[in-house]
Amino acid sequence: MVKVISLSDEAYTKLKSEKLGGSFSDAVIRLADKKPRKSIMDLAGAWKDVSDSEYKEITNAIRRTRSMLDNEFASRGK
Repeated sequence: MVKVISLSDEAYTKLKSEKLGGSFSDAVIRLADKKPRKSIMDLAGAWKDVSDSEYKEITNAIRRTRSMLDNEFASRGK
């Protein structure tokens, strides 16, 4: 089923730039399905139940991963 809608010139221009090679319908569906970005404040307190030992374990794993990636990227640059 096809529906006719009216858009301002500004809305049309913005929607046209969102087509990404697809149709206007594809752009509208993709934009309507986008989930709103959450605020960083939604994460406040997310780690409150993590014990000190778990926290240290997690941060050590992050450090090891970063070090491994740094070494990997450095070796690719040679």
